Amino acid sequence: MVSVDQVLSTLSLVIDPDLKKSIVSMGMIKDIEINGSELKFTLELTTPACPFNDEIEQDVRKAIASIKEVSKLDLKVTAKVMEGRSLSVDQMLPTVKNIIGVASGKGGVGKTTVSVNLALALAKTGAKVGLLDADIYGPSVPLMLGMNKAAMEVDNNKLQPVDSHGIKVVSFGFFAEQAHQAAIYRGPIISGILKQFLVDTNWSDLDYLIVDLPPGTGDIPLTLAQTIPITGIVVVTTPQDVASNIAVKAFGMFQKLNIPIMGVIENMSYFTCPKCTEKHYIFGKDGAKRMSEKHELQFLGGIPLNPGIMEGSDSGRPVLVSDPNSTMSQSFMAVAKNVAARCSVLASQLSDEMKDAAAN
Repeated sequence: MVSVDQVLSTLSLVIDPDLKKSIVSMGMIKDIEINGSELKFTLELTTPACPFNDEIEQDVRKAIASIKEVSKLDLKVTAKVMEGRSLSVDQMLPTVKNIIGVASGKGGVGKTTVSVNLALALAKTGAKVGLLDADIYGPSVPLMLGMNKAAMEVDNNKLQPVDSHGIKVVSFGFFAEQAHQAAIYRGPIISGILKQFLVDTNWSDLDYLIVDLPPGTGDIPLTLAQTIPITGIVVVTTPQDVASNIAVKAFGMFQKLNIPIMGVIENMSYFTCPKCTEKHYIFGKDGAKRMSEKHELQFLGGIPLNPGIMEGSDSGRPVLVSDPNSTMSQSFMAVAKNVAARCSVLASQLSDEMKDAAAN
């Protein structure tokens, strides 16, 4: 009869492609049961959005198939998102496993569109997701989600997020009196509003909190960085060199604050002609990829330029809601899985650092 040690020894040869570690050492194998030649256990992946989940599962099945003593495998596959930030030192948001800031060096690159669809894509994988619209000066998330008439309530002195398509949303745009007024506030007031949205909101248990930051390197990104531990920052840019050059300033600020840069997303990468299906690189080609390589950053993927994405944002029905099987939606799903994978890598590094600190 096969033994538990034999099963674990065999499975230890299966390596997570992102983490570069054995799935056994990462604690992904749970609840092993052996009944004669029948084997049962759970494979607990690090995130439901990992791009290699199917590959890992197949590798596990192949590994077990090599054990002659096993005639039947009952494999249950689940996922538990890893904590990519120091929850032990964060008394304000202890139930949010990962906080991902979405930044850009300049406006007009589609950062909020990316933020909204990134949140929806992660939620579609089964993760619990929140979206904080931190662009106090120009909150557009409610418009993009068709939530113009929504309002936030207060319960037990906590702001209650508004649910939309499976994600929890907080935005300054929900306050009706701001609908047709320009937000004119000085830095300290802006910082206070953001802190309240972060710490005085009932976010409940979240795997990922996406924070849509205003463009540039002003008060709000600094406040976010200095208020709570952050998993990392995603930078959105377009292929043009001018956009990429300005994006460098955005991630440069976060690097100075010792916040990990998770990678770069290139929006408006190309346009596919509906008649000839040929790709046209209207704003240049591979600008974000070149920037990523130059600064040793992860390239998280490109989003095509498509009227459907713009129309979905304007109508309040993002493309992941209106056309989930389209190539546009699939590009957002691919980017979201890469972001989730980066979260798992950073979480693994954080875990190793904490273990080293405890050992010393």
